[in-house]
Amino acid sequence: MKYYIVDAFADELFKGNQAGVCVLSAWPDSGLMQNIAAENNLAETAFVIKRDDHFDLRWFTPEAEMDLCGHATLAAAFVISNFIDKNATDMRFHTKSGLLTVKKVRDLFELDFPARKSRPADITPGIAQAFPFPILEAHSSRDLILLVDSEGYVKNYAPDYELLKQIHGSFAVVLTAKGSDADFVSRFFAPGAGIPEDPVTGSSHCSLIPFWSERLGKAKMVAKQLSRRSGTLFCENCGDRVKISGKAVLYLQGDININIQWADNCTEGYNPCKA
Repeated sequence: MKYYIVDAFADELFKGNQAGVCVLSAWPDSGLMQNIAAENNLAETAFVIKRDDHFDLRWFTPEAEMDLCGHATLAAAFVISNFIDKNATDMRFHTKSGLLTVKKVRDLFELDFPARKSRPADITPGIAQAFPFPILEAHSSRDLILLVDSEGYVKNYAPDYELLKQIHGSFAVVLTAKGSDADFVSRFFAPGAGIPEDPVTGSSHCSLIPFWSERLGKAKMVAKQLSRRSGTLFCENCGDRVKISGKAVLYLQGDININIQWADNCTEGYNPCKA
């Protein structure tokens, strides 16, 4: 299979979030894709198949299959528009989260994703132990969102991953605050899924965008994720949908060769929307 590594939500190499993109002609066994993702050892590996008028798309961390991933979708769209369906500007993906679309506008890729509004949650003793500064509010969707009153808390936080693993009930923990040169900033931690800290996370912004849109009173915002690699996301709140835009840069392209009988390991007629 053709294989690419793309730095997503970045306009230069070694920034943003790395995603692997594997281009397939049919679905192999899920266990094989999980092993490939573990071998790649990136936060996400996307597997994509071209259909007549759309693409099927699945995402895997080194530990598990995901239902939604932003940066790997952006990376897949980058690969498609540059190597598979050159000059494509509108791409449709069938996924476990339904139909997702990506529009290429000059050098930006605009993701149209479902909004995931959060609800208030308790600040538990485990949360207080893991974060050595005041947590103003806690909110829960897929991820646990923790609001603090200083960008410095977000930027300088030194995570204790063993303590973070003890915070249950959410896929990940997102630390966020109002930004100084962006509307809001965040960091994302999912050590239980094999992602100690994700550099730039599109899917978490499905919750962060409505969260901050309500607080800031604006629909269009610029967000920054303050990981070591850092990244910028251009955001828009559209009610039950959100738009997340960013750039991407190619790091690597090559081939993955596996000694396996594809015919014995392909699942014919697989529809990821019904999985």
